[in-house]
Amino acid sequence: MAASTATGAPSGARVLVVGSGGREHALAAAIAASPKVATVAFAGGPNAGLEAIAERIAPERIEEVAPSFDLTVIGPEAPLADGLADRLRAAGLVVFGPSQAAAQLEASKAFTKEICTRAGVPTAKAAICDTLEEALAAVRRMGAPIVVKADGLAAGKGVVLADTLEEAERAVSVCFDGAFGAAGARVVLEERLEGPEVSLFALSDGKCVRPLATARDYKRAFDGDRGPNTGGMGAVSPAPGFSDAERDAAMDTIVRPSLATLAADGIDYVGVLYAGLMLTREGPKLIEYNVRFGDPECQVIFPRLGADAYEVLYATATGNLADMKLTTEDGAAVGVVVAAEGYPAAVRKDEVIRGLDAVSAAGATVYHAGTRPDGELVLSNGGRVLTVVATGPDVAAARKTVYDALAHLDWPGGRMRRDIAG
Repeated sequence: MAASTATGAPSGARVLVVGSGGREHALAAAIAASPKVATVAFAGGPNAGLEAIAERIAPERIEEVAPSFDLTVIGPEAPLADGLADRLRAAGLVVFGPSQAAAQLEASKAFTKEICTRAGVPTAKAAICDTLEEALAAVRRMGAPIVVKADGLAAGKGVVLADTLEEAERAVSVCFDGAFGAAGARVVLEERLEGPEVSLFALSDGKCVRPLATARDYKRAFDGDRGPNTGGMGAVSPAPGFSDAERDAAMDTIVRPSLATLAADGIDYVGVLYAGLMLTREGPKLIEYNVRFGDPECQVIFPRLGADAYEVLYATATGNLADMKLTTEDGAAVGVVVAAEGYPAAVRKDEVIRGLDAVSAAGATVYHAGTRPDGELVLSNGGRVLTVVATGPDVAAARKTVYDALAHLDWPGGRMRRDIAG
């Protein structure tokens, strides 16, 4: 057994990260940097960056191998919604990630609306619809612009910002026609809130809730916030224009009341809660909750963490968050996603990516998402392929460093936005 430190986190620890995207590469890298961690493994598909620092385990073996690890950190939302954290905890394991019941905050937008209503959380007015006819009637009643959301998990692609009634009706029809499977069997329609978006990340150990960091991500595919929504084309932390006072107010009016309402239902939240907020004229309002670190927000949060990432995650998982020193470094981090040409539609794979060492030598950190190793080569293997991150004393300095570093990347089939954090 690994020896425990004064904070309760074992030294010489073995940590398992579930997932194999850019978020999980950032998590694994931060955890591996802890002097108290001896081994990091990840469960998921191929990832050239992760495989350079961690042992790869087939995802179907998670529950078999997890008992040999001191901490399991669950990255993506799907295994959380499937109850993985519950099963591991039932086996007596230490797990960072909410229960299946708590994960409904992301797995069901209708569930979140109900919690927000009961908690008095400021959020968009909404209609929850179970049939196409009901949804079309609600669209005509509410008018446009309007937001159409598939109720369940749709890999970040189940939300349409409709500017016209025709767009809204088409989006509703797509949901009920089965484009998102069971996730689109119910639709949530929301009024369109106006204002800048920010992401607020909070940690909860089931008793104590504390803010971790803020960020802003850029979801549209092309410069100038044009094109389709994506899983995220870049991020900056902290969120520009979002003060500590506003963050604390959002914690008190949005995050804490939501988790208190869950607790009143017997649901303790353990893990990270990601609140997507709109800064409206009336103050911050909740757009949605995610029950995991965002991607690419995770990649710009952990480089700014002024504490041992492993100890922070372990303290959260074991009910000791109140005793943990939790700080972020001054300055800023800017991350730029390099995607395969064609993303978020069909993309080519197996293209050779060169120049990664030169990017790192220029002062940036490369997090891999859709890559796979092929001997000494790194090949593209997805839509969002890399997130390149730089830190600096302010946003402008971090932005300059990351784009200067990206000039060394040699991948003709990759594309990026040029206006992240601009």
